[in-house]
Amino acid sequence: MKKKYACEIDCANCAAKIQEAIGKIPGVQSVKLNFMMQKFTLEAEDDRFEEILQEAIRIGKTIEPDFTVKGV
Repeated sequence: MKKKYACEIDCANCAAKIQEAIGKIPGVQSVKLNFMMQKFTLEAEDDRFEEILQEAIRIGKTIEPDFTVKGV
């Protein structure tokens, strides 16, 4: 499953760190965090998508506390 979300992130360096960390979550097939467009795209296993999405958000907030994903 692949879904796109609007997100809020203040730092390009933090976006790169978050993208790299989320990419290491088991079950993630691809992840793209676009700082300039404020977009977050996640492709992950269908049956665990929501669980992976919540883990991705948790990881994002540990790196950048202001990281938010809209529409979740």
